[in-house]
Amino acid sequence: EMEELENRSREELTPDELRRVEFMRLKTLHKGHDAMHTEMVIIFFVTIIIAQIGLVEWKRRHPKSYQLVTLAAMWIIPMCLSIQNHWWRFIFLWLLFSCITAFIVKKAIEKPISGSTPGLVYMWFLFIYQLSFSLGIIGYALFITTMLRLNIILDIKPQTMLESAVLFIFYGLYYGVLGQDIAEISSDKMASHIGYYSKDGIPARALENNICAVCGNEIFSIVTENGTVLNTYKLSCDHVFHEFCIRGWCIVGKKQIC
Repeated sequence: EMEELENRSREELTPDELRRVEFMRLKTLHKGHDAMHTEMVIIFFVTIIIAQIGLVEWKRRHPKSYQLVTLAAMWIIPMCLSIQNHWWRFIFLWLLFSCITAFIVKKAIEKPISGSTPGLVYMWFLFIYQLSFSLGIIGYALFITTMLRLNIILDIKPQTMLESAVLFIFYGLYYGVLGQDIAEISSDKMASHIGYYSKDGIPARALENNICAVCGNEIFSIVTENGTVLNTYKLSCDHVFHEFCIRGWCIVGKKQIC
Protein backbone atom coordinates (compact mmCIF):
# COMPACT_ATOMS: atom_id res chain seq x y z
CA GLU A 1 0.00 0.00 0.00
CA MET A 2 2.79 2.42 0.88
CA GLU A 3 4.57 1.72 -2.39
CA GLU A 4 1.36 2.49 -4.22
CA LEU A 5 0.95 5.77 -2.36
CA GLU A 6 4.56 6.78 -3.02
CA ASN A 7 4.14 6.11 -6.73
CA ARG A 8 1.23 8.51 -6.92
CA SER A 9 1.73 12.25 -7.32
CA ARG A 10 1.05 14.65 -4.45
CA GLU A 11 -2.01 16.03 -6.25
CA GLU A 12 -3.59 12.58 -6.31
CA LEU A 13 -3.16 12.01 -2.58
CA THR A 14 -5.67 12.98 0.06
CA PRO A 15 -4.40 15.06 3.02
CA ASP A 16 -4.44 11.97 5.24
CA GLU A 17 -2.51 9.90 2.70
CA LEU A 18 -0.02 12.73 2.22
CA ARG A 19 0.67 12.83 5.97
CA ARG A 20 1.17 9.07 6.02
CA VAL A 21 3.65 9.23 3.15
CA GLU A 22 5.63 12.05 4.76
CA PHE A 23 5.69 10.21 8.08
CA MET A 24 7.02 7.03 6.46
CA ARG A 25 9.67 8.98 4.56
CA LEU A 26 10.75 10.67 7.78
CA LYS A 27 10.83 7.33 9.58
CA THR A 28 12.95 5.82 6.81
CA LEU A 29 15.29 8.81 6.84
CA HIS A 30 15.87 8.51 10.61
CA LYS A 31 16.09 4.74 10.66
CA GLY A 32 18.81 3.69 13.11
CA HIS A 33 18.95 7.10 14.79
CA ASP A 34 17.49 5.74 18.03
CA ALA A 35 20.59 3.64 18.56
CA MET A 36 22.77 6.62 17.70
CA HIS A 37 20.92 8.82 20.22
CA THR A 38 21.40 6.17 22.89
CA GLU A 39 25.12 6.08 22.14
CA MET A 40 25.29 9.88 22.34
CA VAL A 41 23.60 9.89 25.75
CA ILE A 42 25.95 7.19 27.04
CA ILE A 43 28.99 9.06 25.71
CA PHE A 44 27.72 12.27 27.31
CA PHE A 45 27.31 10.74 30.77
CA VAL A 46 30.61 8.87 30.55
CA THR A 47 32.34 12.12 29.60
CA ILE A 48 30.74 13.93 32.54
CA ILE A 49 31.81 11.20 34.97
CA ILE A 50 35.38 11.10 33.63
CA ALA A 51 35.58 14.90 33.74
CA GLN A 52 34.38 14.94 37.36
CA ILE A 53 36.90 12.27 38.35
CA GLY A 54 39.62 14.19 36.54
CA LEU A 55 38.72 17.44 38.30
CA VAL A 56 38.66 15.76 41.71
CA GLU A 57 42.04 14.14 41.09
CA TRP A 58 43.47 17.40 39.77
CA LYS A 59 42.28 19.22 42.87
CA ARG A 60 43.67 16.51 45.14
CA ARG A 61 47.07 16.22 43.47
CA HIS A 62 47.67 19.83 42.43
CA PRO A 63 45.42 22.09 44.53
CA LYS A 64 47.33 25.28 43.77
CA SER A 65 47.13 24.98 39.98
CA TYR A 66 43.50 23.87 40.25
CA GLN A 67 42.66 26.90 42.34
CA LEU A 68 44.46 29.33 40.05
CA VAL A 69 42.99 27.93 36.82
CA THR A 70 39.42 27.77 38.12
CA LEU A 71 39.74 31.22 39.67
CA ALA A 72 41.05 32.70 36.42
CA ALA A 73 38.27 31.04 34.43
CA MET A 74 35.60 32.23 36.86
CA TRP A 75 37.03 35.73 36.76
CA ILE A 76 37.57 36.12 33.00
CA ILE A 77 34.88 34.04 31.24
CA PRO A 78 31.84 35.95 32.63
CA MET A 79 33.49 39.23 31.64
CA CYS A 80 34.05 38.01 28.08
CA LEU A 81 30.43 36.90 27.82
CA SER A 82 29.27 40.23 29.21
CA ILE A 83 31.29 42.18 26.64
CA GLN A 84 29.91 40.00 23.87
CA ASN A 85 26.31 40.48 25.03
CA HIS A 86 26.69 44.12 26.15
CA TRP A 87 25.75 43.49 29.78
CA TRP A 88 26.98 46.88 30.93
CA ARG A 89 25.86 46.58 34.56
CA PHE A 90 27.91 43.45 35.12
CA ILE A 91 30.88 44.98 33.29
CA PHE A 92 30.81 48.06 35.54
CA LEU A 93 30.52 46.03 38.76
CA TRP A 94 33.19 43.60 37.57
CA LEU A 95 35.62 46.42 36.81
CA LEU A 96 34.92 48.07 40.16
CA PHE A 97 35.42 44.82 42.06
CA SER A 98 38.53 43.92 40.05
CA CYS A 99 40.22 47.29 40.55
CA ILE A 100 39.69 47.35 44.31
CA THR A 101 40.59 43.67 44.70
CA ALA A 102 43.73 44.10 42.59
CA PHE A 103 44.85 46.90 44.90
CA ILE A 104 44.12 44.75 47.98
CA VAL A 105 45.98 41.74 46.55
CA LYS A 106 48.92 43.98 45.63
CA LYS A 107 49.13 45.08 49.26
CA ALA A 108 48.92 41.45 50.39
CA ILE A 109 51.87 40.27 48.28
CA GLU A 110 54.18 43.18 49.07
CA LYS A 111 57.50 42.47 50.74
CA PRO A 112 57.92 43.49 53.47
CA ILE A 113 54.26 43.48 54.35
CA SER A 114 52.86 46.55 56.07
CA GLY A 115 51.45 46.11 59.56
CA SER A 116 48.12 47.58 58.48
CA THR A 117 47.76 45.33 55.43
CA PRO A 118 46.14 42.29 57.11
CA GLY A 119 43.43 44.45 58.62
CA LEU A 120 42.83 46.16 55.28
CA VAL A 121 42.70 42.85 53.41
CA TYR A 122 40.35 41.18 55.85
CA MET A 123 38.16 44.27 56.05
CA TRP A 124 37.61 44.21 52.28
CA PHE A 125 36.95 40.51 51.95
CA LEU A 126 34.77 40.47 55.04
CA PHE A 127 32.74 43.25 53.42
CA ILE A 128 32.46 41.19 50.21
CA TYR A 129 31.38 38.16 52.25
CA GLN A 130 28.70 40.10 54.12
CA LEU A 131 27.49 41.85 50.96
CA SER A 132 27.29 38.58 49.02
CA PHE A 133 25.42 36.91 51.85
CA SER A 134 22.94 39.79 51.96
CA LEU A 135 22.41 39.69 48.19
CA GLY A 136 21.74 35.97 48.35
CA ILE A 137 19.20 36.43 51.15
CA ILE A 138 17.44 39.20 49.23
CA GLY A 139 17.32 37.08 46.08
CA TYR A 140 15.94 34.10 47.99
CA ALA A 141 13.32 36.30 49.65
CA LEU A 142 12.22 37.68 46.28
CA PHE A 143 11.97 34.15 44.88
CA ILE A 144 9.85 32.94 47.81
CA THR A 145 7.70 36.06 47.56
CA THR A 146 7.00 35.28 43.91
CA MET A 147 6.25 31.62 44.60
CA LEU A 148 3.73 32.64 47.28
CA ARG A 149 2.22 35.17 44.86
CA LEU A 150 2.83 38.00 47.29
CA ASN A 151 4.01 40.09 44.36
CA ILE A 152 0.32 40.68 43.59
CA ILE A 153 0.05 42.70 46.79
CA LEU A 154 3.06 44.76 45.72
CA ASP A 155 1.62 45.11 42.21
CA ILE A 156 4.80 43.74 40.62
CA LYS A 157 4.84 41.35 37.69
CA PRO A 158 6.04 37.80 38.51
CA GLN A 159 8.59 37.91 35.69
CA THR A 160 10.11 41.09 37.11
CA MET A 161 10.34 39.57 40.59
CA LEU A 162 11.92 36.35 39.31
CA GLU A 163 14.43 38.22 37.18
CA SER A 164 15.40 40.34 40.18
CA ALA A 165 15.68 37.23 42.38
CA VAL A 166 17.96 35.47 39.90
CA LEU A 167 20.06 38.62 39.54
CA PHE A 168 20.57 39.03 43.29
CA ILE A 169 21.35 35.34 43.79
CA PHE A 170 23.80 35.33 40.89
CA TYR A 171 25.70 38.38 42.13
CA GLY A 172 25.75 37.00 45.66
CA LEU A 173 27.10 33.62 44.60
CA TYR A 174 29.53 34.93 42.00
CA TYR A 175 31.25 37.59 44.07
CA GLY A 176 30.99 35.51 47.23
CA VAL A 177 32.84 32.54 45.74
CA LEU A 178 35.29 34.78 43.90
CA GLY A 179 36.01 36.76 47.05
CA GLN A 180 36.54 33.62 49.13
CA ASP A 181 39.05 32.17 46.69
CA ILE A 182 41.02 35.40 46.42
CA ALA A 183 40.91 35.78 50.20
CA GLU A 184 42.44 32.31 50.52
CA ILE A 185 45.33 33.23 48.22
CA SER A 186 45.85 36.60 49.90
CA SER A 187 45.87 35.12 53.39
CA ASP A 188 48.45 32.50 52.37
CA LYS A 189 50.68 35.18 50.86
CA MET A 190 50.40 37.43 53.89
CA ALA A 191 51.07 34.59 56.29
CA SER A 192 54.18 33.53 54.43
CA HIS A 193 55.44 37.12 54.29
CA ILE A 194 54.78 37.74 57.96
CA GLY A 195 56.97 34.75 58.68
CA TYR A 196 54.84 32.68 61.04
CA TYR A 197 53.70 30.19 58.41
CA SER A 198 55.30 27.61 56.14
CA LYS A 199 54.07 24.71 54.03
CA ASP A 200 55.40 22.11 56.45
CA GLY A 201 53.57 23.79 59.33
CA ILE A 202 56.72 24.84 61.20
CA PRO A 203 56.86 28.57 62.03
CA ALA A 204 59.71 30.45 60.42
CA ARG A 205 60.47 32.42 63.58
CA ALA A 206 59.34 32.61 67.17
CA LEU A 207 56.30 34.65 68.13
CA GLU A 208 56.73 37.19 70.89
CA ASN A 209 54.06 37.30 73.57
CA ASN A 210 52.95 40.87 72.88
CA ILE A 211 52.71 40.54 69.07
CA CYS A 212 49.62 39.65 67.06
CA ALA A 213 50.72 36.97 64.58
CA VAL A 214 48.16 38.09 61.99
CA CYS A 215 48.99 41.77 61.64
CA GLY A 216 52.42 41.81 63.27
CA ASN A 217 51.54 44.74 65.56
CA GLU A 218 51.68 44.86 69.32
CA ILE A 219 48.64 43.45 71.06
CA PHE A 220 47.95 46.33 73.42
CA SER A 221 49.37 49.27 71.52
CA ILE A 222 46.77 49.82 68.79
CA VAL A 223 44.30 52.58 69.60
CA THR A 224 41.21 53.43 67.59
CA GLU A 225 40.06 56.91 66.59
CA ASN A 226 38.00 57.07 69.77
CA GLY A 227 41.09 56.38 71.85
CA THR A 228 40.05 52.89 73.00
CA VAL A 229 42.26 49.82 72.87
CA LEU A 230 41.12 47.19 70.38
CA ASN A 231 39.62 44.02 71.80
CA THR A 232 41.74 40.90 71.90
CA TYR A 233 40.82 37.24 71.65
CA LYS A 234 42.62 34.31 73.24
CA LEU A 235 42.49 30.90 71.58
CA SER A 236 42.56 27.55 73.34
CA CYS A 237 46.27 27.34 72.48
CA ASP A 238 46.78 30.46 74.69
CA HIS A 239 47.81 32.66 71.76
CA VAL A 240 46.30 36.14 71.84
CA PHE A 241 45.27 38.11 68.75
CA HIS A 242 43.41 41.27 67.94
CA GLU A 243 39.78 40.24 67.73
CA PHE A 244 39.25 41.67 64.26
CA CYS A 245 42.44 40.03 62.98
CA ILE A 246 41.57 36.54 64.18
CA ARG A 247 37.94 36.81 63.09
CA GLY A 248 39.04 37.80 59.62
CA TRP A 249 41.66 35.06 59.59
CA CYS A 250 39.14 32.35 60.50
CA ILE A 251 35.98 33.52 58.74
CA VAL A 252 37.28 35.17 55.59
CA GLY A 253 40.64 33.51 55.12
CA LYS A 254 39.22 30.08 55.99
CA LYS A 255 42.02 29.46 58.49
CA GLN A 256 40.42 27.44 61.28
CA ILE A 257 43.74 26.86 62.98
CA CYS A 258 46.13 29.04 64.89
